[in-house]
Amino acid sequence: MNAKRNSFLIVVAAVEAATGLGLLLLPSVAFALLLGLEGAAVEAIFVGRIAGAALVAIGVASWIARKDELNPSLFGLLVGILIYNAAVSILLLYAAAALKIAGVMLWPTIVFHALLAVWGGLLLRRNSSETQLGSR
Repeated sequence: MNAKRNSFLIVVAAVEAATGLGLLLLPSVAFALLLGLEGAAVEAIFVGRIAGAALVAIGVASWIARKDELNPSLFGLLVGILIYNAAVSILLLYAAAALKIAGVMLWPTIVFHALLAVWGGLLLRRNSSETQLGSR
């Protein structure tokens, strides 16, 4: 078991599952904190709940995989988490810079997801080196 990968997956599991539950149960609170939106449309609330379900799924998958040895499925999960974190940080940066919408948690969330993307990318780089060394 890789302790750094284990720690990464525990952090992802905890944060994404908690955020997902928040979006499922109280999406308007999440929208207010993240984007400063008050009174979001019913369609936005519905889409927020769908996003919440997806985040819970990411959290559960990360928790289950936290002690796995490196294999193609775990590698795929790590790539997916990297893509998710990079996309979220870019999209939220766009919300702040271009759309001029921001809540009190927007910038901390941008920084957090960017850091997770870097951390995940470093793990993938190390994991891909391990995989290449093991196949020789």
